[in-house]
Amino acid sequence: MIYYLANYLKQYVSGFNIFRYITFRSAYALLTALFLSFVFGPKIINFLKSINFSHIRKFVPDTHKEKIGTPSMGGILILGCIIISVLLWGDLQNRFVILALIVTVYLGVVGFIDDYLKIKRKDSKGVIARYKLIFQSLLGLLVGTYLYFYPMDPYLKNCVTIPFIKDIYFDLGILYIPFVMVVIVAASNAVNLADGLDGLAIGNIGIAIFAYGGLAYLTGNIKYADYLYIPFIKGTGELTVFAVAIVGASLGFLWYNAYPAQVFMGDVGSLALGGALGLLAVLIKKELLLIIIGGVFVIEALSVIIQVVYFRITGGKRFYLMAPIHHHFEKKGLSEVKVTIRFWIIGIMFALIGLSTLKIR
Repeated sequence: MIYYLANYLKQYVSGFNIFRYITFRSAYALLTALFLSFVFGPKIINFLKSINFSHIRKFVPDTHKEKIGTPSMGGILILGCIIISVLLWGDLQNRFVILALIVTVYLGVVGFIDDYLKIKRKDSKGVIARYKLIFQSLLGLLVGTYLYFYPMDPYLKNCVTIPFIKDIYFDLGILYIPFVMVVIVAASNAVNLADGLDGLAIGNIGIAIFAYGGLAYLTGNIKYADYLYIPFIKGTGELTVFAVAIVGASLGFLWYNAYPAQVFMGDVGSLALGGALGLLAVLIKKELLLIIIGGVFVIEALSVIIQVVYFRITGGKRFYLMAPIHHHFEKKGLSEVKVTIRFWIIGIMFALIGLSTLKIR
């Protein structure tokens, strides 16, 4: 909204030209989301407490019992801050931004229903897992189909870029549709699995999204894209506003979610943010790079897969003391704060390695 108002006013006052710069609007999108978090955070937390919207996962270390009573569904605050910030500072005629908002809100609604049912039923069931996966997959298929018939770039179309290698792309053809589905669904669920310690998931999502925001800016700038030998995709630069708004909302939520957490984001936050991360990777053609930049989430998801497979083939034995892997380290005696901070450090390392691939080509 501010973007369009400034576009109108610049014909009268040249200073309003500054609003056309993505970097300027991104910075204020971050500050807006952060400010909104500080203003509305306490109100939303108190409201969630008043209606007893609290839920603790069933299979967690005994030390987590002290968290009983901490309100969940704080992801509502995150989504609200993101949406308002993007509406204020983003170009709403940009189809990438519109698609990003739709995916984020859709997965947020799925997560909200899941959280609500868990809290209402006073158990850990929520939406049956296969139904939740169906809703996520349906979204992924719709996004993949849309991008297949209305590609971001006519040249790249259904291609996937390879990290560390330039000018070599794999054309997946019709398989691009299920590929997009897998990226979005996997990212969404991986972030959800990582949301088990105070500040762990939101800190790492902020790191990964910040990295992808930078990549979106470079991808949408023809000069930088040409210099770095990465595909230039017109219009993707505007995704920087969306990505940085998420970073601002993440920082604001971390204010309340840092140990000891005053609120948990719940599935309404984790599913939506994970889906947003996966979609950013798809839209800027950096899908495989997500394995590196989102390395913490990959490790978390793999730890659960390994635990389940090992449990089945050994007839009940466990590979980790508890999965996801952050609980394993808790069981080993590390404090929750130490595990979280170390995972943040690892997340920063993965993000830097991912960004370094721009020059190692």
